[in-house]
Amino acid sequence: MHAPVLLKEVISCLDPRPDENFVDATLGEAGHSLAILEKNRPEGKVLGIERDPEILKKLESRQERLITVCENFVNLKKIVKDQKFTNISGALLDLGISSWHLQEANRGFSFLKNEPLMMNLDDKGLTAKEIVNSWAKEDLERIFSQYGQERFAKRISERICLARRAKPIETTWQLAEIIKRSVPRNYERGRINPATRIFLALRIAVNEELENLEKTLPQALEVIEKNGKILVISFNSLEDGLVKRFFKEKEKQGVIKILTKKPIVASQEELKINPRSRSAKLRVAQKL
Repeated sequence: MHAPVLLKEVISCLDPRPDENFVDATLGEAGHSLAILEKNRPEGKVLGIERDPEILKKLESRQERLITVCENFVNLKKIVKDQKFTNISGALLDLGISSWHLQEANRGFSFLKNEPLMMNLDDKGLTAKEIVNSWAKEDLERIFSQYGQERFAKRISERICLARRAKPIETTWQLAEIIKRSVPRNYERGRINPATRIFLALRIAVNEELENLEKTLPQALEVIEKNGKILVISFNSLEDGLVKRFFKEKEKQGVIKILTKKPIVASQEELKINPRSRSAKLRVAQKL
């Protein structure tokens, strides 16, 4: 069963009222959207944007007031215009990948299973396999250091370049083993798998996650009505820092009011049910 992260907190902060409209820019398995639709009945709608056509197929005909669009949220303003979706009381961005992507997609998002090294959220463009097998050592080091905040980025990049000379790196386990051999045996003292940061960095690079978020936040602010809210759930310090800076800048300009001086995190109760929520941070702002 899919467990949407910080669901109670999202609904509390968004406070959906009857007949209000909302945008869920990261629909996923629609956990947040279906909860919103329980609150904004009878006429309220949710415009759900989902980048992955495979996951969207699972949601067909589930709720008539849920309008689904297979698109990248970086095109938010155009999507809203094309759908003639108006009177928007709030926008939600949940930046985590879904349980389906980790468990069923077979695209290499997790090193816990041996899968093709893809990591793409849609069927377009770049894959992780292309990056690790064709990018220059300096470019690998840059994304591992910048996106993964990995202190052994240089050593790991060198080992990847050596390994790919012998044969292409095509699976998650191949890459995870190279990473494991690249770092000291007692690295992180077993707290996290040495591959964690590298896999995150590759996923961010493949899907242009930070660039897209930076382009989308101003659009979200533009499409919502006065007093409407923007909610963003982030899962790493790079995303959270970007959202925090954007909110602070817009508050200084008198455009929004920040409603969460500190990010909201998962309760102990939720952590027991859904351990993946441990890194989730929710920030909320209201348009003035």
